[in-house]
Amino acid sequence: MSATIIDGKAIAAQIRAEVAERVAVLAGRGTTPGLAAVLVGDDPASHIYVGMKEKAAAEVGMLSRRIDVPADATQDHVIGIVRDLNADPEITGYIVQLPLPGQISELAVQLEIDSEKDVDCLAPSTLGLLVRGQAPYLPATPGGIVEMLVRSGIEIPGSHVVIVGRGSLVGMPLAVMLAQKSDRANATVTICHTGTRNLAEETLRADILVVATGKPGTVTGDMVKPGATVVDVGINRTDEGLVGDVDFASAAEVAGAITPVPGGVGPLTVAMLLHN
Repeated sequence: MSATIIDGKAIAAQIRAEVAERVAVLAGRGTTPGLAAVLVGDDPASHIYVGMKEKAAAEVGMLSRRIDVPADATQDHVIGIVRDLNADPEITGYIVQLPLPGQISELAVQLEIDSEKDVDCLAPSTLGLLVRGQAPYLPATPGGIVEMLVRSGIEIPGSHVVIVGRGSLVGMPLAVMLAQKSDRANATVTICHTGTRNLAEETLRADILVVATGKPGTVTGDMVKPGATVVDVGINRTDEGLVGDVDFASAAEVAGAITPVPGGVGPLTVAMLLHN
Protein backbone atom coordinates (compact mmCIF):
# COMPACT_ATOMS: atom_id res chain seq x y z
CA MET A 1 0.00 0.00 0.00
CA SER A 2 1.45 3.35 -1.05
CA ALA A 3 -1.43 5.73 -0.34
CA THR A 4 -1.70 7.90 2.75
CA ILE A 5 -4.86 7.02 4.66
CA ILE A 6 -7.02 10.07 5.41
CA ASP A 7 -8.33 9.69 8.95
CA GLY A 8 -11.88 11.02 8.89
CA LYS A 9 -12.45 10.19 12.54
CA ALA A 10 -9.53 12.37 13.64
CA ILE A 11 -10.59 15.30 11.46
CA ALA A 12 -14.18 15.01 12.67
CA ALA A 13 -12.95 15.02 16.29
CA GLN A 14 -11.08 18.27 15.61
CA ILE A 15 -14.18 19.90 14.15
CA ARG A 16 -16.39 18.72 17.00
CA ALA A 17 -13.92 20.10 19.55
CA GLU A 18 -13.96 23.46 17.74
CA VAL A 19 -17.75 23.44 17.70
CA ALA A 20 -17.85 22.70 21.44
CA GLU A 21 -15.63 25.73 22.08
CA ARG A 22 -17.90 27.95 19.99
CA VAL A 23 -21.01 26.60 21.73
CA ALA A 24 -19.45 27.39 25.11
CA VAL A 25 -18.73 30.96 24.01
CA LEU A 26 -22.29 31.43 22.76
CA ALA A 27 -23.71 29.89 25.93
CA GLY A 28 -21.65 32.36 27.92
CA ARG A 29 -23.41 35.13 26.03
CA GLY A 30 -26.79 33.63 26.87
CA THR A 31 -27.46 31.78 23.61
CA THR A 32 -27.25 27.99 23.43
CA PRO A 33 -27.57 26.62 19.89
CA GLY A 34 -30.47 24.19 19.54
CA LEU A 35 -30.65 21.31 17.06
CA ALA A 36 -33.96 19.57 16.44
CA ALA A 37 -34.61 16.41 14.45
CA VAL A 38 -38.00 15.46 13.01
CA LEU A 39 -38.30 11.69 12.60
CA VAL A 40 -41.38 10.41 10.78
CA GLY A 41 -42.06 6.69 10.97
CA ASP A 42 -40.06 3.66 12.06
CA ASP A 43 -37.23 3.33 9.52
CA PRO A 44 -34.46 1.55 11.51
CA ALA A 45 -31.57 3.32 9.75
CA SER A 46 -33.20 6.71 10.32
CA HIS A 47 -33.57 5.97 14.04
CA ILE A 48 -29.87 5.11 14.23
CA TYR A 49 -28.82 8.25 12.34
CA VAL A 50 -31.02 10.55 14.42
CA GLY A 51 -29.75 8.92 17.62
CA MET A 52 -26.17 9.60 16.54
CA LYS A 53 -26.98 13.23 15.81
CA GLU A 54 -28.74 13.66 19.15
CA LYS A 55 -25.78 12.22 21.02
CA ALA A 56 -23.29 14.33 19.09
CA ALA A 57 -25.25 17.53 19.72
CA ALA A 58 -25.41 16.84 23.45
CA GLU A 59 -21.67 16.10 23.57
CA VAL A 60 -20.80 19.57 22.26
CA GLY A 61 -23.22 21.27 24.66
CA MET A 62 -26.10 22.01 22.32
CA LEU A 63 -29.76 21.82 23.14
CA SER A 64 -31.04 18.69 21.39
CA ARG A 65 -34.68 18.01 20.65
CA ARG A 66 -36.19 15.01 18.88
CA ILE A 67 -39.70 15.06 17.47
CA ASP A 68 -41.08 11.59 16.73
CA VAL A 69 -44.02 11.51 14.34
CA PRO A 70 -46.18 8.44 13.53
CA ALA A 71 -45.64 6.81 10.14
CA ASP A 72 -49.28 7.49 9.17
CA ALA A 73 -49.02 11.24 9.84
CA THR A 74 -50.42 13.54 7.18
CA GLN A 75 -48.32 15.89 5.12
CA ASP A 76 -50.09 18.87 6.68
CA HIS A 77 -49.17 17.62 10.16
CA VAL A 78 -45.46 17.42 9.28
CA ILE A 79 -45.55 20.83 7.60
CA GLY A 80 -47.14 22.22 10.76
CA ILE A 81 -44.20 20.89 12.81
CA VAL A 82 -41.74 22.50 10.37
CA ARG A 83 -43.51 25.85 10.63
CA ASP A 84 -43.43 25.63 14.43
CA LEU A 85 -39.66 24.98 14.31
CA ASN A 86 -39.18 27.95 11.99
CA ALA A 87 -40.78 30.14 14.66
CA ASP A 88 -39.16 28.52 17.73
CA PRO A 89 -36.38 30.77 19.12
CA GLU A 90 -34.77 27.87 21.02
CA ILE A 91 -34.13 25.93 17.82
CA THR A 92 -31.37 27.49 15.73
CA GLY A 93 -31.21 24.61 13.25
CA TYR A 94 -33.18 21.49 12.47
CA ILE A 95 -33.38 18.52 10.15
CA VAL A 96 -36.27 16.51 8.73
CA GLN A 97 -34.83 13.01 8.48
CA LEU A 98 -35.27 11.28 5.14
CA PRO A 99 -36.86 9.17 3.80
CA LEU A 100 -40.40 10.26 4.53
CA PRO A 101 -43.40 7.91 4.23
CA GLY A 102 -44.99 7.71 0.79
CA GLN A 103 -48.00 9.89 1.60
CA ILE A 104 -45.72 12.86 2.35
CA SER A 105 -44.01 14.83 -0.40
CA GLU A 106 -40.37 15.54 0.49
CA LEU A 107 -40.44 18.61 -1.74
CA ALA A 108 -43.59 20.00 -0.12
CA VAL A 109 -41.99 19.70 3.32
CA GLN A 110 -38.63 21.08 2.22
CA LEU A 111 -40.27 24.10 0.63
CA GLU A 112 -41.42 25.09 4.12
CA ILE A 113 -37.96 24.92 5.75
CA ASP A 114 -36.44 28.27 6.70
CA SER A 115 -33.02 28.57 4.98
CA GLU A 116 -31.59 30.15 8.12
CA LYS A 117 -32.34 26.94 10.04
CA ASP A 118 -31.79 24.46 7.20
CA VAL A 119 -28.63 22.83 8.58
CA ASP A 120 -29.07 19.82 6.27
CA CYS A 121 -29.17 22.19 3.26
CA LEU A 122 -31.97 20.33 1.51
CA ALA A 123 -34.53 23.08 0.99
CA PRO A 124 -34.81 24.33 -2.61
CA SER A 125 -34.17 27.89 -1.43
CA THR A 126 -30.93 26.81 0.27
CA LEU A 127 -29.77 24.91 -2.80
CA GLY A 128 -30.53 27.93 -4.94
CA LEU A 129 -28.37 30.08 -2.68
CA LEU A 130 -25.66 27.40 -2.87
CA VAL A 131 -25.56 27.71 -6.65
CA ARG A 132 -25.19 31.49 -6.24
CA GLY A 133 -22.39 31.00 -3.71
CA GLN A 134 -24.50 32.61 -0.99
CA ALA A 135 -25.79 29.67 1.07
CA PRO A 136 -25.73 30.26 4.84
CA TYR A 137 -24.49 26.68 5.30
CA LEU A 138 -22.95 23.95 3.17
CA PRO A 139 -24.50 20.48 2.82
CA ALA A 140 -22.99 18.30 5.52
CA THR A 141 -21.43 15.50 3.47
CA PRO A 142 -20.07 17.65 0.62
CA GLY A 143 -18.94 20.22 3.18
CA GLY A 144 -17.20 17.47 5.11
CA ILE A 145 -15.38 16.33 1.98
CA VAL A 146 -14.08 19.84 1.32
CA GLU A 147 -13.05 20.24 4.97
CA MET A 148 -11.26 16.89 4.86
CA LEU A 149 -9.32 17.84 1.75
CA VAL A 150 -8.35 21.25 3.09
CA ARG A 151 -7.25 19.93 6.48
CA SER A 152 -5.28 17.14 4.83
CA GLY A 153 -3.28 19.66 2.82
CA ILE A 154 -4.67 18.53 -0.53
CA GLU A 155 -4.67 21.32 -3.10
CA ILE A 156 -8.12 21.96 -4.56
CA PRO A 157 -7.67 25.16 -6.64
CA GLY A 158 -6.61 24.30 -10.17
CA SER A 159 -7.15 20.57 -9.64
CA HIS A 160 -9.22 18.39 -11.91
CA VAL A 161 -11.93 16.83 -9.76
CA VAL A 162 -13.94 13.92 -11.13
CA ILE A 163 -17.11 13.05 -9.23
CA VAL A 164 -18.69 9.68 -9.98
CA GLY A 165 -22.34 10.00 -8.98
CA ARG A 166 -24.77 12.85 -9.56
CA GLY A 167 -27.05 12.43 -6.55
CA SER A 168 -28.72 15.42 -4.93
CA LEU A 169 -27.12 14.75 -1.52
CA VAL A 170 -23.45 14.53 -2.56
CA GLY A 171 -22.48 14.58 -6.23
CA MET A 172 -24.40 17.57 -7.56
CA PRO A 173 -23.93 19.95 -4.62
CA LEU A 174 -20.24 19.01 -4.31
CA ALA A 175 -19.72 19.77 -8.00
CA VAL A 176 -21.28 23.20 -7.56
CA MET A 177 -19.20 23.92 -4.47
CA LEU A 178 -15.86 22.87 -5.96
CA ALA A 179 -16.37 24.78 -9.21
CA GLN A 180 -16.97 28.10 -7.45
CA LYS A 181 -14.26 30.75 -7.20
CA SER A 182 -12.76 30.28 -3.74
CA ASP A 183 -9.43 29.39 -2.17
CA ARG A 184 -11.19 26.20 -0.98
CA ALA A 185 -12.54 25.37 -4.45
CA ASN A 186 -11.79 26.82 -7.92
CA ALA A 187 -11.38 23.34 -9.40
CA THR A 188 -12.26 22.03 -12.83
CA VAL A 189 -15.07 19.55 -12.19
CA THR A 190 -16.31 16.61 -14.24
CA ILE A 191 -19.46 14.73 -13.19
CA CYS A 192 -19.77 11.08 -14.27
CA HIS A 193 -22.84 8.88 -14.00
CA THR A 194 -24.52 5.79 -15.44
CA GLY A 195 -24.63 7.39 -18.87
CA THR A 196 -20.89 8.12 -18.97
CA ARG A 197 -19.04 6.26 -21.70
CA ASN A 198 -15.64 4.80 -20.85
CA LEU A 199 -15.75 5.75 -17.17
CA ALA A 200 -12.13 4.79 -16.64
CA GLU A 201 -10.98 7.36 -19.21
CA GLU A 202 -12.61 10.06 -17.09
CA THR A 203 -11.47 8.82 -13.68
CA LEU A 204 -7.87 8.47 -14.86
CA ARG A 205 -7.80 12.24 -15.47
CA ALA A 206 -8.69 13.07 -11.88
CA ASP A 207 -6.31 14.72 -9.45
CA ILE A 208 -9.11 14.28 -6.91
CA LEU A 209 -11.57 11.43 -7.48
CA VAL A 210 -14.80 11.36 -5.48
CA VAL A 211 -16.97 8.24 -5.75
CA ALA A 212 -20.58 8.33 -4.55
CA THR A 213 -22.60 5.71 -6.42
CA GLY A 214 -23.86 3.38 -3.70
CA LYS A 215 -22.39 0.43 -5.58
CA PRO A 216 -19.39 -1.55 -4.29
CA GLY A 217 -16.43 -1.83 -6.64
CA THR A 218 -17.47 1.04 -8.91
CA VAL A 219 -13.84 2.18 -9.07
CA THR A 220 -10.82 -0.12 -9.03
CA GLY A 221 -7.12 0.60 -8.89
CA ASP A 222 -6.65 0.56 -12.67
CA MET A 223 -9.12 3.47 -12.88
CA VAL A 224 -7.08 5.72 -10.58
CA LYS A 225 -4.42 8.16 -11.75
CA PRO A 226 -1.13 7.51 -9.91
CA GLY A 227 -0.83 9.88 -6.96
CA ALA A 228 -4.47 11.00 -7.07
CA THR A 229 -6.56 11.59 -3.98
CA VAL A 230 -9.49 9.16 -3.76
CA VAL A 231 -12.53 10.04 -1.64
CA ASP A 232 -14.92 7.12 -1.15
CA VAL A 233 -18.35 8.32 -0.04
CA GLY A 234 -20.10 4.95 -0.27
CA ILE A 235 -20.97 2.65 2.57
CA ASN A 236 -22.37 -0.74 1.63
CA ARG A 237 -23.16 -3.77 3.78
CA THR A 238 -21.78 -6.97 2.26
CA ASP A 239 -20.96 -10.48 3.45
CA GLU A 240 -17.41 -9.22 4.02
CA GLY A 241 -18.62 -6.31 6.16
CA LEU A 242 -18.86 -2.60 5.39
CA VAL A 243 -17.21 -1.53 2.15
CA GLY A 244 -17.20 1.61 0.06
CA ASP A 245 -17.79 2.23 -3.63
CA VAL A 246 -14.05 1.95 -4.32
CA ASP A 247 -12.05 -1.28 -4.27
CA PHE A 248 -9.82 -0.07 -1.45
CA ALA A 249 -7.01 -2.63 -1.75
CA SER A 250 -6.26 -2.01 -5.43
CA ALA A 251 -6.86 1.75 -5.32
CA ALA A 252 -4.58 2.22 -2.31
CA GLU A 253 -1.68 0.76 -4.33
CA VAL A 254 -1.98 3.60 -6.84
CA ALA A 255 -3.46 6.61 -5.06
CA GLY A 256 -1.49 9.26 -3.23
CA ALA A 257 -4.16 9.51 -0.54
CA ILE A 258 -7.40 7.64 0.09
CA THR A 259 -10.28 7.59 2.54
CA PRO A 260 -11.15 4.31 4.27
CA VAL A 261 -14.62 2.85 4.78
CA PRO A 262 -15.63 3.04 7.53
CA GLY A 263 -13.77 5.91 9.21
CA GLY A 264 -13.43 8.23 6.23
CA VAL A 265 -16.18 10.55 5.02
CA GLY A 266 -18.89 9.24 7.38
CA PRO A 267 -17.73 10.89 10.62
CA LEU A 268 -17.41 14.23 8.83
CA THR A 269 -21.12 14.33 7.99
CA VAL A 270 -22.25 14.58 11.62
CA ALA A 271 -19.38 16.92 12.50
CA MET A 272 -20.34 19.35 9.73
CA LEU A 273 -24.01 19.18 10.71
CA LEU A 274 -22.97 20.38 14.16
CA HIS A 275 -20.74 23.02 12.55
CA ASN A 276 -23.73 24.33 10.59
